Amino acid sequence: MIDIRPVSDLRNHFSEIEAAVSSGHPVFLTKNGYGAMVVMNLEQYAALTEETEQKLDEADRLAAETSARMTHDAVFGKVRGEIG
Repeated sequence: MIDIRPVSDLRNHFSEIEAAVSSGHPVFLTKNGYGAMVVMNLEQYAALTEETEQKLDEADRLAAETSARMTHDAVFGKVRGEIG
């Protein structure tokens, strides 16, 4: 079940939010009835971002090995060709 709470609960009911997050359930916070942020534990965040971090590290290594660079149009043209 999705846990949606007003952002004021972060201050007023921190221990409840901490318990939910610690048990692996993200908590969605709203401000004035609209989504404002998501609170999750570090392991969940790491799992979501791990592949991106690896790809950025790989790109940094490749950039250090060569002076060749691609233009914005070339990069997005290549991506569009791969997904289209």
